[in-house]
Amino acid sequence: MPDHHASPAVSEISLPRLLGVLSDPTRLGIVRILSDGAERGWGQFSAPVAKSTLSHHLKMLREAGVTQTRQEGTRCFVKLRGDALETRFPGLLPALLSAAGTDHVGEHVTERDEQA
Repeated sequence: MPDHHASPAVSEISLPRLLGVLSDPTRLGIVRILSDGAERGWGQFSAPVAKSTLSHHLKMLREAGVTQTRQEGTRCFVKLRGDALETRFPGLLPALLSAAGTDHVGEHVTERDEQA
């Protein structure tokens, strides 16, 4: 049975797809929050979009190889694949996050207490 939450292998992460996925401000905001390396539950992200849209953004990040997802019962957790991205494209993620911070891209995505 295929693992629907699997991320692609490091060698399968393509630059055009990575850049396309990270060109969206909401997805870049999610990556900005995850950039501290901590795993978060899907419910901890807050963005001015429908829950189904936020779920779609998380799925796109996973399928592009940016994040990995782990399911525990009915809950899903997501973590940035920082080491994999650094291995595949050295220095790219820090540069993108720095530019996003300078330009305030993705700041509409925030983190909320998981209990909220």
